[in-house]
Amino acid sequence: MKSSRERLGKLSVTTGLFDAEFKHHKTRYIVQCTVATLCVLGVLMALNTLNRGITIASLGASSFIAFAMPHQRASTARVMIGGYTIGIVTGTLCCLLSTLPGVSTVPYLEANRPEVFGAIAVGMAIFLMAITQSEHPPAAGLALGFVTDSTDVRTVIIAGVGIVALYTLKTLLESVLIDLT
Repeated sequence: MKSSRERLGKLSVTTGLFDAEFKHHKTRYIVQCTVATLCVLGVLMALNTLNRGITIASLGASSFIAFAMPHQRASTARVMIGGYTIGIVTGTLCCLLSTLPGVSTVPYLEANRPEVFGAIAVGMAIFLMAITQSEHPPAAGLALGFVTDSTDVRTVIIAGVGIVALYTLKTLLESVLIDLT
């Protein structure tokens, strides 16, 4: 399938501050970004989660990928949902490991628990996403957030439902969306 850039005859070279296609497709850009805004608003309102900063920030970054690059590999189910699954699992695992009783007896870990286990969560997420071809950068940030902000069942559900909702909305609208990147 040709990307929208190919369908619109876009150049791969950036020559100015603004996308050269914007002046020819202003309405499409504005409408598509408005649709993305409304989809994200719907997901945020449905999940009622604004107090979960990193989880929400990850979903915001994923919404850019879904709605600005709807026909790219980065917005496929494998990458978006697969990446989030890995981010959720590694973040939750590292969060749980950081709370084990023996961890507090290790001098360096005692004072730097979130930093150490957060870094491990990101490294594990990157590794697993790379070997499974489900590379989704916001999901690596999610793994980090699960450790640094702590996680609970509600946060896991919010992240999972949020990414599935964004992906589903993107898929339903995919026939009218173009790649803006």
